[in-house]
Amino acid sequence: MKIKKILFQAALILLCLAGTTPAMAFDLNKAISGATKAVKAVTLTDEQMAEYVKEYVDWMDKNNKVCAANDPYTVRLKKLTKGLGDADGIPLNFKVYHVKDVNAFACADGSVRVFSSLMDIMTDEELLGVIGHEVGHVAHRDSKEGFRTALLTSALKDGISSKGGKTAVLTDSQLGDLGEALVNASYSQKQECAADDYGYEFLKKAGKNPWAMALSFQKLKKMQEGAGGAKKSSALNQLFSTHPDLDKRIERMEKRATKEGIKKPANTKK
Repeated sequence: MKIKKILFQAALILLCLAGTTPAMAFDLNKAISGATKAVKAVTLTDEQMAEYVKEYVDWMDKNNKVCAANDPYTVRLKKLTKGLGDADGIPLNFKVYHVKDVNAFACADGSVRVFSSLMDIMTDEELLGVIGHEVGHVAHRDSKEGFRTALLTSALKDGISSKGGKTAVLTDSQLGDLGEALVNASYSQKQECAADDYGYEFLKKAGKNPWAMALSFQKLKKMQEGAGGAKKSSALNQLFSTHPDLDKRIERMEKRATKEGIKKPANTKK
């Protein structure tokens, strides 16, 4: 049967991994068990995936300082995202993390989290560009597939299973590993371009100036240059993939807005 073949292949993968760590004892039964759990991660239903996404978002919200409703950061983001209700039918919800990292992310369930340090250095238009792009990945289900891949990686490492139709609760360690895998995930050039295009139309339809896309890329490019171009080690790359490069992305968005006769906004802070 096909499932037996998959289990055997997964067990072989684990066996190979064990072979790279000779100091550790290898338990074949445990490896097969881990392979079974990995297959279950591959075959997760949409409902089970939704449970895992919710668990991850809840964990992130719990382990980061979320700005209160009356906090200036939240007030600014709420005003900025007014009218951004959903991404291709997926309801969006926004929160600000009061943290030092310069970042923002969107999950498959429509949860968008913007970090206060990013808000400190970006104008409203630049922030909208970041949000538009991230929402594009949500709308095109890239975020969902990225989450599934990260979940599978975690399953192979620690073991994740589903029992009685309900997914197993992840440990803090697994959730941390999952977060790291998501941060390090990359999208294809085609996916990045599609997310850019979606973000442009998404903002435009919501009555926002789509020049925001080009402006956000311009700011990111300046930030990268200011960081000495250390692309692989820079936290800035948690925002955007390096493929295609920022120059091309800026050019694409600028040409589109110019061709449509859209006036470039004054790039003011708030």
